[in-house]
Amino acid sequence: MERPERLDTQSADGAQLNLDALYQIAPSCFTEATDPKSGKIKRVVNFDVLRQLLGDDAVEDATEAYEFNWVGKQEARAEVLRPICKTLRPVKEDSVDWDNTQNLYIEGDNLEVLKLLQKSYLGKVKMIYIDPPYNTGNDFVYHDDSSRSQEEEDLAAGNIDDLGNRYRKNTDSNGRFHSEWCSMIYARLMVARSLLKENGVIFISIDENEITNMSKICDEVFGRENFIDTLHWKKKKQPSFLAKHTAKVMEYVLVYAKSANSLEKLSTETLSDATKKVINISNAECTRHFKSNVRVKIGDYGILPKGRYRIKTMDVEYLQDVHYENGYTTNEVDVVARFSVSQDKIDNYIDNDLLFITANKGLRRDVSEEEKGNRKSITDLLLSDYGDNQESDNEFKELFENKYFDYTKPINLIYNFVKSNFTDNEVVLDFFSGSATSAHAVMQLNAEDGGNRKFIMVQLPEKTPEDSEAFIAGYKNICEIGKERIRRAGKKIKEEHPEAKDLDTGFRVFRIDESNFENVERTPKDYNQDELDLFLNNIKSDRSDLDLLFGCMLDWGVQLSLPMNSEEVDGKMIYTVNDGDLVACFADKVTDKVVKAMADKQPLRVIFRDSCFDQDADKINIYETFKQLLDWSDKDVEKNIRVI
Repeated sequence: MERPERLDTQSADGAQLNLDALYQIAPSCFTEATDPKSGKIKRVVNFDVLRQLLGDDAVEDATEAYEFNWVGKQEARAEVLRPICKTLRPVKEDSVDWDNTQNLYIEGDNLEVLKLLQKSYLGKVKMIYIDPPYNTGNDFVYHDDSSRSQEEEDLAAGNIDDLGNRYRKNTDSNGRFHSEWCSMIYARLMVARSLLKENGVIFISIDENEITNMSKICDEVFGRENFIDTLHWKKKKQPSFLAKHTAKVMEYVLVYAKSANSLEKLSTETLSDATKKVINISNAECTRHFKSNVRVKIGDYGILPKGRYRIKTMDVEYLQDVHYENGYTTNEVDVVARFSVSQDKIDNYIDNDLLFITANKGLRRDVSEEEKGNRKSITDLLLSDYGDNQESDNEFKELFENKYFDYTKPINLIYNFVKSNFTDNEVVLDFFSGSATSAHAVMQLNAEDGGNRKFIMVQLPEKTPEDSEAFIAGYKNICEIGKERIRRAGKKIKEEHPEAKDLDTGFRVFRIDESNFENVERTPKDYNQDELDLFLNNIKSDRSDLDLLFGCMLDWGVQLSLPMNSEEVDGKMIYTVNDGDLVACFADKVTDKVVKAMADKQPLRVIFRDSCFDQDADKINIYETFKQLLDWSDKDVEKNIRVI
């Protein structure tokens, strides 16, 4: 029996993600080879076969081609693929309602944060809104050229914050004025695209300075066929007539889909819900037969035990255990409830992937494409219903009294974008979050329509100028303003909507930092097993169990917003994420009683620390223990247990 595998503690490898995607559509162009670093067999591309599959549509080193290039594009593309050895550390003291919230606020360079989120949020985000730097000549642009030495980087950047984040002022005297900006946005959009769901959409605010370049970059990143529209937003009630040529009153919002064929019509017309009930409390109880392949939102793999479950005022009884894999049921089940739809309707909903078992074991269905198609589309001209700059200033002053930002977006602009696609139970991401208007808009819409949208805000902790009103008021960086805005907005929204009892206005704060582990110049893949065993105490002394737990969640693809709890067994602390999605123990010298308590939680993933074991043989013994207690095969054990 082999020893437990170590958890890979670097971010997702961009090249491997591309290979995995290629394998899904062209597996025949892959062959196997031995990885010289690990000694394991891995899949590699046979380019001769790939060229045959592409026929006449393959090209190499074309002397002339239609494409958009700039100085630094190759390096930006390489940076997208390059994994990093960093982590996100929880900051509970800055958070609100830590134990219950599903919202996230992350401080750090957004390219690094996006990379770290890939394992947990790949294909999980329904909507992205960003308001990136407009490259007006006074914007700070993230500088990602990692090919330079540290000394050269510091000299070129000209500004480094306390955490080592580099940003620079991109003035029009810079010879690479547009190139620097293009590289910055290109790399971030490339990674962000991987986070979108297949029916996901991105809205990008931009002005005339870079609208042309942004459009070309988006065409490349998302595909021109996934361009939806260029929206025109009236940002001012009245123009400035002092302009040299024309008075600007409009800005633009580019809209791209992950897959235009999968994106629903964009409309702010309200359906009663993005999901519909299939149970009505006034109806009599009856039985419906569920074929297999019903979607399950409890998790990817598991068993829902047969029995009766109460969801608020409604009961649902499953007469057989419900088995599910990859998020869908694998067996037929009879269900008793006060159904409002016939058996034929139930069959139709299952056949069209509309019916699903909710996270709290209830039943609902998605709105059909026909129902969605009956709504009126939004137009490409966004007027008073979408707010303007004056309104955004007033909204901010209502919360803070002073104006800390020059160009915030109005709540209604982002509110309507969120409302325009079916985000009710989805994740909304903003990785240039600034004053956190997007978080405000999500909470406001949830309060008004009862949705359960979750937000992820990402912002570089850029320092506020010492002579600014924000600095004088005590806000030393932009993140401090953004977090306080969410706190105040959440309190205000709850006061205005007392009926929204379960409204989530909390957020978990995370801050990007170096790896939890010492000696990370090389990744775990670069060491052989004997070398790895030398680092039994390779965890940095300033890292807590909570640091390690969230690091493991990131590295093993578990979402950071999931609920968790802890309990002490035999003097050792056991951490459980989402009722068993991940169970961890980082204490020294775990006992059989601890291992049994962990197994009792029916875990999907198990994490131990090296120091949990006195000797190597103890690591191997946990295989047998979990096999016996959970009826796992050798393959299950190898897949489900990791050591750090």
